[in-house]
This record gives sequence, structure tokens and C-alpha cells, in this order.
Amino acid sequence: MSKPLSEMSLEELWQLFPIILCEHKAEWKVWYQEEYTFLCNLFKAKPICQISHIGSTAIHGIWAKPIVDLLVEIPKECDQTEYKSILLQNGYLCMNQDQRRMTFNKGYTEHGFDERVFHLHLRYEGDNDEVYFRNYMNENPALAKQYEALKLSLWKPYEHDRDGYTNAKGDLVRKYTEEAKKQKTVL
Repeated sequence: MSKPLSEMSLEELWQLFPIILCEHKAEWKVWYQEEYTFLCNLFKAKPICQISHIGSTAIHGIWAKPIVDLLVEIPKECDQTEYKSILLQNGYLCMNQDQRRMTFNKGYTEHGFDERVFHLHLRYEGDNDEVYFRNYMNENPALAKQYEALKLSLWKPYEHDRDGYTNAKGDLVRKYTEEAKKQKTVL
């Protein structure tokens, strides 16, 4: 019998949910659209500034973890805990939170990944560097391929270390996010 996810150590979680990369799949856009519709209906009584498809599944043609990342931006005067409550009642688990940001997932089970997996980043309006990065990569396919090559080189060494994998990509992501912001490459 499997332990509940909430009782697993970080090491156990990383073993159960390793870094997996695969070729880009057209279905990721469909998954995003379906989850976007679900979230719009879920928050129909709450103000939403924008819902964006972010992460590598939103960058055309590159290998990615088969996890669709969504960024939900809410007005700065709103209380994030109200949104958290709605998400928790509708299949999402809170992964972490601080005073400005909350991260949720859906599709993680005691037996591994479900067929569809989502990470949802709940932020206040304007906290959206990932949108800049996504747009910059999509506008610069050669740079997107460099990013893909980096990800592929890190995959196996960091297969069971998500934090290490993310940190190892950090310099490149920060560099091109800042470049995009200089060029105002957002929506």
C-alpha cells in the first residue's frame, strides 16, 4: 500500500515523480485550452487578470516535461487564500506558498503521474516573468533549441532532483527573461 503524498519525504517524491522529457506534443496546447476553460468556469465569480500557458510545453517544438504549466494572475487587491480554497476543492494540491505566490499541482498520485499533469502558479498581476521568457523563446527558435539542448543535458544528471534541475537552468532563463523585458516582449 502506498503512502499518501503528504507523508512522503522530498526524496521519495522525487523518486516517484522523476524528471521526464519528451518530444513536443500538440496535445499540450489542447490540455492547456481545456484547463483554461475549466479555470475560467471555476473562477467565474472571482476577478482574473489573465491565465497564460507557460513553461516548456508552451515553447514551440522543444522537448519538455509533459506537465502543462499555467500562470493565473489576479488583481493585487484580491486575497489569494480565496482562490486557494477554490482550487483545493477542485482537484488541485497546494505545493508551496508565500505571501505573494502559490503553486499548485494536479495529476500527481500515490502511484506516479496521472495521464494529464498540471502546475498552476497563482500570482498577483504583473508577476509574470515566465510569459516574457516563453514569448522570447517562441520568437527566437535558435535560442529555444539552445534551451532544449541545456534541458536535455541536465535530464539524466538531475532526474531525481527537481530543484537541482531548475537551478541548473536558472542562468539561461534569467538572461533571456531580462533580454525579453528590455525588448518588452510580453503579450
